[in-house]
Amino acid sequence: MSRAIEIPAADGTIDAHIFMPNNADGPLPAVVLFTDIGGLRPCYHEKAQRIADDGYAVLMPNVYYRDANGHIVPEGKSFRDPDVRPTLLEYAGHLTPEAQSRDFAALLNCIDNEPEFGGGKIGVVGYCMTGAFALRMAAEHANRVAAAAGFHSARLAEADDPNSPVNVVGNIEGRVYFGHADKDELLPPEQIARLDEALATAGVHFTTELYKGAAHGFTAKDAPSYDAAADDLHHKRLALLLEETL
Repeated sequence: MSRAIEIPAADGTIDAHIFMPNNADGPLPAVVLFTDIGGLRPCYHEKAQRIADDGYAVLMPNVYYRDANGHIVPEGKSFRDPDVRPTLLEYAGHLTPEAQSRDFAALLNCIDNEPEFGGGKIGVVGYCMTGAFALRMAAEHANRVAAAAGFHSARLAEADDPNSPVNVVGNIEGRVYFGHADKDELLPPEQIARLDEALATAGVHFTTELYKGAAHGFTAKDAPSYDAAADDLHHKRLALLLEETL
């Protein structure tokens, strides 16, 4: 149960979707869902609806709205295909920390003005590259974000990256949960350790869990790395986090 919406933003108009539980009128606690690098597509609509069915209004924006509207990956194609991936990497390159910050402000303004969303604090969840978005949004809007989660997240704590979200976690006031893919080349153990240390040093209430045997992208049903058991576990962990915070 969803509706399309257009959100005015500093860099253009964000095409997005709001998901609600079936037969629910709202207002309900808000959850922002950022897709993985593949952008908007059916498996993420399904994921957003499953979260909404637990009693939330879920806002899922097109993170690539600066470059294209709607589904970015053509039907029948995969974001891993060699004729698709370069385009996605180009679009992702436009999502600088500054661009993310402008988008966060627009999304919060939407939440404050659309009838589906209740007042108060929100949750945010990201996948793959947007695990970093969730962490950054929690840091930049500490007074609004009660819960931030990331699954099979990428490049959260690269030592030589001054823009790494690991550098801003000291501002976070909400709860944080990360479900990491086992032996993920995009988030090796040294980065997980670096992030954990930064969160602990900052006194953030956080949980890190390694999904043993699960590969990067384990929640994406259209990916060869999809792992049904790990995906179910991710939904359970996210549901518990949101229940306890929102």
